[in-house]
Amino acid sequence: MKRTILFLSFCCCYLTSFAQKGPVRVHAHNDYEKPKPFQQAYESRADFIEADVWLHNGKLVVAHTREEINPALTLDSLYINPIIKRYSEHKDRISSDRSYAPALVIDVKDKFEEVFPLLSTQIQKCINCFNRTANPMAVQLIISGNRPKPDVFLDYPPYIWFDGRPTELYDEETLKRVALVSDNFKSYSRWDGTGEIPEADREKLKRIIKRAHNDDKPIRFWAIPDSPNGWKQLRKLGVDIINTDKVAECIGEMK
Repeated sequence: MKRTILFLSFCCCYLTSFAQKGPVRVHAHNDYEKPKPFQQAYESRADFIEADVWLHNGKLVVAHTREEINPALTLDSLYINPIIKRYSEHKDRISSDRSYAPALVIDVKDKFEEVFPLLSTQIQKCINCFNRTANPMAVQLIISGNRPKPDVFLDYPPYIWFDGRPTELYDEETLKRVALVSDNFKSYSRWDGTGEIPEADREKLKRIIKRAHNDDKPIRFWAIPDSPNGWKQLRKLGVDIINTDKVAECIGEMK
């Protein structure tokens, strides 16, 4: 009887540890809309910092929609140059916090093949700041939004990573270039963040989460209920990366 109880206790502990695998990470959604783009997410120690990027008059600019483009708000001025500046200050690190090395998520809104040459040129100004192959403390550069097809991921330089999708199939080598797996929460649930996620929705979400974990990839859902209870319920399911517009609050609640 004692052996049975010990075995059941072990199973419960194992399942709990799997659901809570690794520390929760926070994705600063639409960071460029904040009063201090990059700076606030950086000071809060966001793990992923997202910028929607458009091509406008030969420059890469950040904006939610094409109609909201302000030519002065360039990717260079808001993100690339501030990152380079901090690496210069901290000697090949972005921060005096030796454990902090975030990812910059470029959500491409225009044609990737037109955006990439400009992005590559900007990155070359300080490749050591963005190339994790050469510098483990570099900012990880992740392409989301309008991405190339998975069968050409390996054609891009090793400092370029990609935001994966549950619907995509990857071979072993291509999978190595996938930094995380992301999907729209509303494709699985219309839960509004009140109480607990309905059981049927939980099962759908758990299947997608398990698929990502089987590939040893963290998973993120966008369009989630952006509230403390929403964050906690998703975390209980095993979601690794919490997508939020409330970075400081989320980090305070979850870390």
